[in-house]
This record gives sequence, C-alpha cells and structure tokens, in this order.
Amino acid sequence: MVDSSGAPLTTRTDSSARVVTQLALKFGVGVGLVCVLWMVGLQLTDNNGFGPKQLLAQLLVPLVAVASEWQLRRQLKPAKPGLGRSLGVGALTVLLAAVVSAVGVLGLAVGAGETAVARHRAEVKEIVQAQQREAAKQGVSVAVREQQLKQVDGLAVGGMASSNFLQVMVLGLLLAVPAGIFLRE
Repeated sequence: MVDSSGAPLTTRTDSSARVVTQLALKFGVGVGLVCVLWMVGLQLTDNNGFGPKQLLAQLLVPLVAVASEWQLRRQLKPAKPGLGRSLGVGALTVLLAAVVSAVGVLGLAVGAGETAVARHRAEVKEIVQAQQREAAKQGVSVAVREQQLKQVDGLAVGGMASSNFLQVMVLGLLLAVPAGIFLRE
C-alpha cells in the first residue's frame, strides 16, 4: 500500500511511531528527573522531600506533556499527527514522568533513611489531626477519626510512591488529554 507521495504507508507509520516514542522518552524522563531533583533538593534543604511541596515540580508534568504534543505536531508537519498519536505522546510522557517520579520517592526514602520517613509521617499526622479538629465540629464520628490516624501510622514508603505516581498521572492527564485533542489537527 502506498500513499499519495508514493512512499510505502508502513514506513511513514513506523517513522511516526518512532517519533512518538522518542519524544515521550525525552520529555517524560526529563520532567520525571526534574521532579526527583526537586524532592532531593527539598530534602537537602531540611524541607520534607515527601511532603506537599512536591506539587510545585509535579505541576510541570502537564505542561511538558503539552510541549511533547506540540513538538510532535511540529515534527510531523505537513502531515497531521492525528488523535491517537497526539494523545499517545502526551499519555506516554505523563506515564514515564510518573514512573520516574515514583521511583525517585523510593530512592529518596532509601537515601534519606527511616528518620526522614518518620518525620513525614509526623507532619502528615499533624495535618490530619488539624483536619479532624474541624471535622469533630461537623459531627464526624470518633471511629472514622481513629481509623484515619491508624492509616497515617501505617504509612509506608510503597504507599507514598504509589500516591506520588497517581498524583503525577492525574495532574498530567488533566491537561494532556484536552491539549492532545486540540493539537491533533
């Protein structure tokens, strides 16, 4: 099968799939490493590398996913990337960033040690207790509040990594999907 330019259709499809993969690797791993470096920087400056300040670097993920979709559009010109390729490069970029970031949480936990993880648990417990004081005013049961505290006490590194993965995925896809739809043309 050939297209209007006379080139085999499979070659063009293989080439665009390679471009999608290369862009996703470059952008996804790059922004994932930025997230990891941010967490390490937080930890080195006596901030909680596992805490809510992670979000500042994670906000880059959707922007970088859109940038990868934009770059795909530019590289495939004059052809249009289409919905599948456009969404694919954005989703793959976000997935790779989430994996790198979650592995970074695991690595940071090993590098920083149990004291840093215990400090994170203590900070989370403070936040939960403050929220519970407000919830008590609204009639939330004591059993629910005790269960929340047990969950915080049982917070493990694997749970922190999976939470990080999920957070990066949701944040990234929140902007990558609409941008991929828009940039398909």
